[in-house]
Amino acid sequence: MKLTKKSHACVRLEKEGQTLVIDPGGFSEEDAALGADAILVTHEHPDHFDAFRLRAAMEDNPAAHIWTLKSVADRIEGAFPGRVHTVGHGDTFTAAGFDVQVHGELHAVIHPDIPRITNVGYLIDGGKVFHPGDALTVPDQPVQTLMLPVMAPWNKISEVIDYVREVAPRRAYDVHDALLTDLARPIYDGHLGRLGGTDHQRLHPGAWTEV
Repeated sequence: MKLTKKSHACVRLEKEGQTLVIDPGGFSEEDAALGADAILVTHEHPDHFDAFRLRAAMEDNPAAHIWTLKSVADRIEGAFPGRVHTVGHGDTFTAAGFDVQVHGELHAVIHPDIPRITNVGYLIDGGKVFHPGDALTVPDQPVQTLMLPVMAPWNKISEVIDYVREVAPRRAYDVHDALLTDLARPIYDGHLGRLGGTDHQRLHPGAWTEV
């Protein structure tokens, strides 16, 4: 499986001529979802869900479908009848040849005064890749490659380190990193590399690897 990092929280997965895109939001490239056969959206925040990018992808490929939670599906299913599928924790489905399991229910706490919204994570092909969205969800099975939300208004580095330790993946690649300046990256990389207990790497937008 080929994994390509796009800006911020978006990743593209490719295998056997099919492409799956996760969270092509407003901080990602305008063409982040173009060419996708299937799109997964973890939650409604605009850095993960962008109607313009979804519309461009759906019009580019009339056979493409979207899987997401109800709060997002309610906003877009009218524009793409029959092509938007609502999912929740515990669901399993196949999207563009990828086996997907849904894990998690709520966005991480930003502040007690801010109501929590729903959020789901997606476990791909039996644990080859896990993208948690905006939460520190721990799947109930082993994870080979963890897409790690490294910097957000709702987390701190100690929580990120403990999350990597609890999931215990073979490797972790940063996502949710658009707010992290180049000046701070060596600090984060150093802490996660020393304390996370796994192979932690950072892919620049457009870079790819095999998983």
